[in-house]
Amino acid sequence: MKIILKEDIANLGYKDDVVEVKNGYGRNYLIPTGKAVIATESALKVLAENQRQRAHKLARIKADAEAAAEALKDVKLTIGAKTSSTGTIFGSVNAIQIAEALEKLGHNVDRKLIILDSIKEVGNYTATINLHRDVKVEIPFEVVSE
Repeated sequence: MKIILKEDIANLGYKDDVVEVKNGYGRNYLIPTGKAVIATESALKVLAENQRQRAHKLARIKADAEAAAEALKDVKLTIGAKTSSTGTIFGSVNAIQIAEALEKLGHNVDRKLIILDSIKEVGNYTATINLHRDVKVEIPFEVVSE
């Protein structure tokens, strides 16, 4: 089944992409939750017209994302965490802690844009921030014991 995404969905596509999904996933989850619509001929025409009208706005959004990426390029973070004597973290470091550390430095980044692996030990790691579909920036950070 072909659908048009109304919002970005991880591992599927970005807003306004036309993607092929299984019937059950489309009809039972994506369409009822408002995340997608069926890609009919008329819906595709409306999508093409909307994209044509929004082209300049999207260019400005991408330029803003590139400017934010340039500002974040040289940022290095240090995250404090409670640890055991062996260096294992009680709990884990997550995107919320990275977003809060960036906010303290004056960079407002939505935590949903930050992608992390599971971090359970003290050490150096990298977080990826998806500012735009074409603009990604990697932030190195160090997890230290408090």
